[in-house]
Amino acid sequence: MNTEYRKPLPGTSLDFYDTRAAVDAIAPGAFEKLPYTSRILAENLVRRCEPEKLTGSLRQIIERKREMDFPWFPARVVCHDILGQTALVDLAGLRDAIADKGGDPAMVNPVVPTQLIVDHSLAVEHPGFEKDAFEKNRAVEERRNEDRFHFINWTKTAFKNVDVIPPGNGIMHQINLEKMSPVVQVRDGVAFPDTCVGTDSHTPMVDALGVISVGVGGLEAESVMLGRASYMRLPDIVGVELTGKLQPGITGTDLVLALTEFLRRERVVGAYLEFFGEGAANLSLGDRATISNMTPEYGATAAMFAIDQQTIDYLRLTGREDDQIALVECYAKETGLWAESLEHAEYERVLKFDLDSVGRNLAGPSNPHALLPAAELASRGIARDYEQPEGLMPDGAVIIAAITSCTNTSNPRNMIAAGLIARNANRLGLARKPWVKSSLAPGSKTVKTYLTEANLLPELEQLGFGVVAFACTTCNGMSGALDPVIQKEVVERDLYATAVLSGNRNFDGRIHPFAKQAFLASPPLVVAYAIAGSIRFDIEKDALGYDADGNPIMLKDIWPSDEEIDAIVKASVKPEQFRDVYIPMFELKDESEQGNPLYDWRPQSTYIRRPPYWEGALAGERALKGMRPLAVLGDNITTDHLSPSNAILASSAAGEYLAKMGLPEEDFNSYATHRGDHLTAQRATFANPKLFNEMIREDGEVRQGSLARVEPEGKVTRMWEAIETYMDRKQPLIIVAGADYGQGSSRDWAAKGVRLAGVEAIVAEGFERIHRTNLIGMGVLPLEFLPGTTRKTLGIDGTETFDVLGERTPGASLTLVIQRSSGESVEVPVKCRLDTAEEVSIYEAGGVLQRFAKDFLEQANA
Repeated sequence: MNTEYRKPLPGTSLDFYDTRAAVDAIAPGAFEKLPYTSRILAENLVRRCEPEKLTGSLRQIIERKREMDFPWFPARVVCHDILGQTALVDLAGLRDAIADKGGDPAMVNPVVPTQLIVDHSLAVEHPGFEKDAFEKNRAVEERRNEDRFHFINWTKTAFKNVDVIPPGNGIMHQINLEKMSPVVQVRDGVAFPDTCVGTDSHTPMVDALGVISVGVGGLEAESVMLGRASYMRLPDIVGVELTGKLQPGITGTDLVLALTEFLRRERVVGAYLEFFGEGAANLSLGDRATISNMTPEYGATAAMFAIDQQTIDYLRLTGREDDQIALVECYAKETGLWAESLEHAEYERVLKFDLDSVGRNLAGPSNPHALLPAAELASRGIARDYEQPEGLMPDGAVIIAAITSCTNTSNPRNMIAAGLIARNANRLGLARKPWVKSSLAPGSKTVKTYLTEANLLPELEQLGFGVVAFACTTCNGMSGALDPVIQKEVVERDLYATAVLSGNRNFDGRIHPFAKQAFLASPPLVVAYAIAGSIRFDIEKDALGYDADGNPIMLKDIWPSDEEIDAIVKASVKPEQFRDVYIPMFELKDESEQGNPLYDWRPQSTYIRRPPYWEGALAGERALKGMRPLAVLGDNITTDHLSPSNAILASSAAGEYLAKMGLPEEDFNSYATHRGDHLTAQRATFANPKLFNEMIREDGEVRQGSLARVEPEGKVTRMWEAIETYMDRKQPLIIVAGADYGQGSSRDWAAKGVRLAGVEAIVAEGFERIHRTNLIGMGVLPLEFLPGTTRKTLGIDGTETFDVLGERTPGASLTLVIQRSSGESVEVPVKCRLDTAEEVSIYEAGGVLQRFAKDFLEQANA
């Protein structure tokens, strides 16, 4: 650690590192031009970089060079129970691998504070119109996840620096925003900016507080946990100037859905965004958090708002200590992180967005960036007149209406607005349609507290939106089973059934197996659609019902005014509510209680199993020769296509395996919850029924389904049978794809699954950032077609074999050799997407986990 720039922080007893002095010593006056992101990255270097490398690394930031890697040391790691548990299963397996070779397993231990929040395990089996739904759902969660929770409880004492927030307490990102992030950290008498990585792509939610917080895969999180630097090159830093103000009746959800479409169109993939301008200054912290939360939906890495008075007011509102609030303001103003200190910041690109232009919006179907203005429902062909058959569900039936996801439940204005819509609807005699499975799953217990304070929770309960959980639920595909009568109706009539949720993801097949498509909407609109009962409904123009005099009741008749929303927020949301919730939640463990460093694996478990990554084929060489395509895919392939997270059906490969293992179908749970057991999880690879593998055609059209074609026989099978066949043959595989490969969640199993199947390389037109790093972490080589070259221009049909030639260096040009079945050979230049020397090192070692084992054993024998 450097001491040259360590100085007293005025007005406190703490020190800080004077980044301005360090930067200006290299290039006088340069600090004033640095964006907010660059200032925080520079501080991290000044405080943590080796002295001899400091000047060179700072020059990368000052001169906006991207030729060299520089280290970043996040202050902490946050995890949810799916990826966090999987990461800790990997570390437990690594301990076993080291013990097997005579090393000390206790060497494998997080050195960076790691917080694991159990929030992804609960399914809405009991909807919001059932009495005691929360308690019933929690009981099901505990029964189904006993194996998983046994392992998680072991980690509390087996590992140092791991704190666990048990189930039933809220969602990782909302807890991070409302409590865990101090904004400014203090260690060893030094104040510095809070930074973190999280094992979920929505980790940037806390960027709204001015904290650089990015989503990573579990493999990268493991590296950070163990004290390794996260090596990076200077990212593209894009300024987004927000002008104007939101019109009356427009929510933060409407804004973020419009922004998501705009930013996707502007190609901000991988960039760090910085929002500024008069429009940004006037947005509440809740609205900012909604924008930052949906960072992965528009493809960016981070979505930053500088620290300002809104930040300070929010910290006070959420019950932070007065001393901490004062420190945040003092530090930000002294070090150039206060918003007003950034007026001379220079960006490589500035985008402008007018808040006045935002109307009432939905997003869908299929993609969160598919903006669907409510005013265009009819013209887009979504809303249309339909006849309601007596006693039956209509076309477009909304079978799930869920107020869910920290994206929106972290925003008090959204939640109060939903409560007021419910109150007004109840007063006019409106009701939820009987086929709608409704639920309220806030990301924090404080939401229930302030809704109760405002006397709005009973109104929501009357419409069927009782609290079912404090967890991710429907947004994560954990929407639970349908009423058997409703399910039978959907299946037998092949209904176009839909879901409407206040979440961030609506990919096909994610929300529920019987919801053919899903739409994102604000919490108050979710309530309105539960009343309407169908997506074939013009929410702006059609009548929700009729009053006692026969007059139509329109959405505008139940929509509350902004003034009423703001007045109730002011009166009902209080700091003591946050203190009452979070102080007992964060009574942390006694670090002196250390348990057995080796986990006692349960051989019959389908949830937790000793991982295989240091054994067999995974420990061998990757030839990158004679590879056959497992799949040829189009654009926008998501991690939900690669490794779905939703409910496991009995007819699936995973369902058949679980049945053989003795699990009753009602307890199959979700794909996500089984990711600690590779034998179950690998059967999820490409198991999404909405997959289009272009190798599978019927009458010239691509067939939909989890299908593959085994070559050279040309036999079409279910994807898992093809994978098993190729594994038995030890056949190396490749995947060929289009643009934006790997969108969506940060799940490392989207990379683990294909690696276990034998995939050695993936060649695509472009990759989403997190998935690309996960592939490298599993030893899979990402290759990118050069502009103008695609699977279509090359005429790839899946009968080919592929070789990769050339030296693998950062960004190198390699040669993809395509051997056609006709005997023709074609050589195609491709870009090696190992972007840094660190990534090359990880890949050549066989992946992150293999390199860890080697490093620890070398350390033990030194």
